[in-house]
Amino acid sequence: MSRARPLHEQMAERLRERLRPTQLEVIDESALHAGHAGANGSGVGTHFRVRIAAPVFEGRSRVARHRLVYDALHDFLAAGVHAVAIEIL
Repeated sequence: MSRARPLHEQMAERLRERLRPTQLEVIDESALHAGHAGANGSGVGTHFRVRIAAPVFEGRSRVARHRLVYDALHDFLAAGVHAVAIEIL
């Protein structure tokens, strides 16, 4: 992970590499969570929404789909991302 680029762009790149999505949007919603648990006070980089569609999800349960996303983003979560809301499209 590099801080040279916005975190949401790095997360999107990782998801593209790992899951080959047909649709993808990663939105930094950190500013909406200022003062909440896990917020870092800067308004960026802690809370994200991932909207994604990918052929790899076909035939898998909702839990399995979410697990694939979380597995791809594991090191971001370990490095300080507090929450990822996932919308499977």
